[in-house]
Amino acid sequence: MNVLVTGANGQLGNEIRIVSKNSTDKYFFTDVVESSEESTAMLKKLAGEDIDTSTTKLDITNLDAIRKMVRENDVKVIVNCAAWTNVDGAEDPEKYDLVELLNAKAPENLAVAMKEVNGLLLHISTDYVFGKEPYNTPCKEDQQGTPTGFYGLTKLHGENAIRKSECKSVIIRTAWLYSEFGKNFVKTMLNLTATKPQLKVVFDQVGTPTYAYDLANVIIKLLVDPKEGIYHFSNEGVCSWFDFTKMIAEYAGNTGCDIQPCHSDEFPSKVKRPAYSVLDKAKIKETLGIRIPYWTDSLKLCIKNLER
Repeated sequence: MNVLVTGANGQLGNEIRIVSKNSTDKYFFTDVVESSEESTAMLKKLAGEDIDTSTTKLDITNLDAIRKMVRENDVKVIVNCAAWTNVDGAEDPEKYDLVELLNAKAPENLAVAMKEVNGLLLHISTDYVFGKEPYNTPCKEDQQGTPTGFYGLTKLHGENAIRKSECKSVIIRTAWLYSEFGKNFVKTMLNLTATKPQLKVVFDQVGTPTYAYDLANVIIKLLVDPKEGIYHFSNEGVCSWFDFTKMIAEYAGNTGCDIQPCHSDEFPSKVKRPAYSVLDKAKIKETLGIRIPYWTDSLKLCIKNLER
């Protein structure tokens, strides 16, 4: 089976490179940006010098370009890891059209291309499709989307466009993604807790971190025998950003930083982030028969890899 991965030079795309290294399926990794030297070096450290670090340029806002790529390579599955992910930046009215294009129209293009060849689209979405309505129980797949910002709204538009296309699809919502690659909360806090004497981190936003490597493993498992529908995936457990930061510092040995909890209104933002966005993962655990790693265990592994 031939699988095309979009956004391949991002966090999740790079983890899929590692997880799929020994797969009998053929993977085509695509992006609109080149991989950084740092990411290429990390790939080789984690997976060996023979890891595929090549990337084919593909603009997924161009339907004809997608069709050409699918036709020439007999692609049967697209895994869409590409998106606009700058949550605050999405609130800039001058960026609205671009964010909608990347998060809604582009997934629709991928769905159309897969519909035409009777293929499967596996699309990555987000916990940010929730958050406006107050609740304190984990979000289920059939819960109504109530995004609090333009980023979440466009991601919800993307989900709806995929379903409307009637192509075979799997949508995975995830949250608080981090990895050894690119810019993310873990790498930022590793630097800040190592260099700052004191740090304030919000404690009134609660969710669950997701190690992109764990999500990549789940994606590969889902592709073995795809069951269409919407799924939720994050690591197990619940924490605030404050708790998350405390554990990052502890596992890295950054004991010199005084980390203090604070309210989110102390850091004014263009967008109101969900106060509670824990995802219910019962469906994906039952479907795949898997146990999901606890968030602190996965965090330890990621930090060990970064220390290498």
